[in-house]
Amino acid sequence: MEKLTKEDVLRKARELDVKFIHLQFTDILGIIKNVAIPVEQLEDALDGKLMFDGSSIEGFVRIEESDMYLRPDPSTFTIFPWSIGNGTIARLMCDIYNPDGTPFEGCPRGALKRVLEEARAMGFTMMAGPEPEFFLFDKKNGSKPTTESGDQAGYFDLAPVDMGEDCRKDMVLTLQQMGFEIEASHHEVAPAQHEIDFRYADGLSTADNIATFRFVVRTVALKHGLHATFMPKPVFGINGSGMHTHQSLFRGEENAFYDPNAKYQLSETALYYIGGLMKHARAFTAITNPLVNSYKRLVPGYEAPVYIAWSERNRSPLVRVPAARGKQTRVELRNPDPSCNPYLALAVMLKSGLDGIKNKIMPPEPVNKNIYALTPEERAELGIESLPGSLAEAVEELKRDEVIQEALGSHIFKRFVEAKQIEWDIYRTQIHSWEIDQYLMVF
Repeated sequence: MEKLTKEDVLRKARELDVKFIHLQFTDILGIIKNVAIPVEQLEDALDGKLMFDGSSIEGFVRIEESDMYLRPDPSTFTIFPWSIGNGTIARLMCDIYNPDGTPFEGCPRGALKRVLEEARAMGFTMMAGPEPEFFLFDKKNGSKPTTESGDQAGYFDLAPVDMGEDCRKDMVLTLQQMGFEIEASHHEVAPAQHEIDFRYADGLSTADNIATFRFVVRTVALKHGLHATFMPKPVFGINGSGMHTHQSLFRGEENAFYDPNAKYQLSETALYYIGGLMKHARAFTAITNPLVNSYKRLVPGYEAPVYIAWSERNRSPLVRVPAARGKQTRVELRNPDPSCNPYLALAVMLKSGLDGIKNKIMPPEPVNKNIYALTPEERAELGIESLPGSLAEAVEELKRDEVIQEALGSHIFKRFVEAKQIEWDIYRTQIHSWEIDQYLMVF
C-alpha cells in the first residue's frame, strides 16, 4: 500500500477533480457501510471530525452511546473507475473512534490492527494472499437475483463455454485501475463459479482489499446484468465458494517460515504457526465461516477442507504448505469462505498462529494421504478431528476459546455471538422446502 498523508489525499482529490468521497467501513458481520461526503468536507473528514450514528450499525453500540467518529486511512484513497468524468468519486477506508478519541473496541479494522501490533511486538509482519471465489447468476426480469445461469463451464474453461468471461475481464480491469495487482483469474470447478486472485500484501492491506474486492465484483456484475454472490453454497450438489488464505510471517525482508536446513525447509516458527492454526481451528471457524450456509459447503465430497490436519501439496487437509520456498514460503488455510468479515478472519488466523509460536505448539506429522478416502476409524487412529458441522457447533467452540475471544475483543465477541445465535434460532425454527418435499405426503 502506498503511504499517503492528508496533504497527499487533498492534492490528489484536486488533481483528479473528485466530487464525492465514500467513507467506508464494515460492521461486525463484514457488511460494507458507507458515508458519502462532498469533496468540500474532505479535510474535516481527514481530521477525524466526521460523526455518525453508531447505533444504526449491526453490533456497534446502543442508542444511548450512538455518537461515533470516522477516521479515514489516507493510504486507502482510491478512485472508483466507473465514476471518472461523471462526478468522479473516491474511496477511503476508515477506523471507528469513540467521542473521547479512543479507538472503538467494536471496530473490526481496529481488532485486526491490535493483533498485527501484537505480531509486530514479537518481531513479525504478517503477509496474506486470498483466493476468493464467487458465482455469477442471472437475474429474473432484470432485477431479482436467481441461482440460475446458462453457464455450464468447468475448471479453467474459456468462452464461449465460459459465459462469464467478459464480465470477469471487466472486473480484473477495474480492480487493476484501483491499484490491485491481479495474479490470475479463471473459471472455477462449478458452473457459473469464478475466481480472481490478487497479490499478497500486509495483513491490513489484504483485509481492505478483500472488502473492496467484494464491492467491486458486485458492482461490475450489475453492469453486465448479472448478480455476483459470495454466498458459500448457493446451489446443492456442486462445489461451494471458498477463500483459501495464504499467510506468512516476515522479519524485515526475511521470511520467518523458511529454513533451508530444516525438515520440509520449514522453520520452527512455521511449524508452530501451523500448530496454532490447528489448535484453534474449531473455534475460529465461527469467524472464517460465519453463516448457516457456510456449513453446507464444509462437507466431504466437494473439495472443501473438513479435517484438521496439514500436509505439503495434498489438498484434502485444512492446512496446506505450497511447494514454493524462500521468500514465497507460506501456509494456506483452506476453510475460510468469502462471506467472512476479512478483518476479523485475518485477526483470528494470525492470533492462532502467534499463540502457536508463543507456546511452541508443534503440529503432528503431515498427512500425505487423501483424507476424504480414509474411514472414520483410520482418521481417529491418526488423531484427525473435524471442523464443526454447523454454525451452532462453531459458536459453542468459539465460546470456549479464550485466545480467539481475545483476538476479537469482548465487545465484538459478545455482539457476534448474539447475532449468530439469533441467526441459528431463526434457521432451525423455519420449515424448509426439503422437509415439505420429504414428509408432507408420507406422514
